[in-house]
Amino acid sequence: MIIAFDLDGTLIDSARDLADAIGEMLESYGSPALPLDTVITMVGEGAPVLVARAVQRSGLSAPVEEALSRFLSIYDRRLMNHTRAYPGMIETLGIVVRRGPLAVLTNKPLGPSIGLLEALGMRGYFSRVIGGDSEYGRKPDPAGLLSLQALTPGDQLVMIGDSPADWKAAVHAGVPFVFAKYGFGASKFGSELPDTDLVIEHPRELDRVLDRVGRA
Repeated sequence: MIIAFDLDGTLIDSARDLADAIGEMLESYGSPALPLDTVITMVGEGAPVLVARAVQRSGLSAPVEEALSRFLSIYDRRLMNHTRAYPGMIETLGIVVRRGPLAVLTNKPLGPSIGLLEALGMRGYFSRVIGGDSEYGRKPDPAGLLSLQALTPGDQLVMIGDSPADWKAAVHAGVPFVFAKYGFGASKFGSELPDTDLVIEHPRELDRVLDRVGRA
């Protein structure tokens, strides 16, 4: 089994650092910071989309490319202020890695993704990390997910994530989707939850749910 994880909202809770970095970027243009709950609704489709949404929401006329550069510089400085692995996640990785290769498929750029995984002691669990600035584009494009099949051809591939972008990538790739309902991206589904019966409310439930994928 090849197990692909989203990063933000699935492996790690990075919501406050992302929101604080967006807030500092907006304040550098003289605009007030946005509330945490508002920024969370903008996260999940990569830094360029996050910044574009924040700039638009704040009514700024700043060029998005310039704002993106400012945001990335600020976020690099704030990367680990509050970000943590979800409780039980590291222990869970130590269990599920016995099933086969683990990978990270994130819309976050590769550099900060690797930095976070290393700082939180998780990098060694993953055979491959694919960032949103890779040749495969960003989720919901399934190209990055499908490329993981090469790790062990013929094995079952499964996607674990908390956001609509993760779910749509899994649907487009034709692979099972495990919904990390505890993640901050879950609120973006609203009342229409993803069409899957593979749902976890806590990372420690993952191994049991993967048993069901293996029997399918």
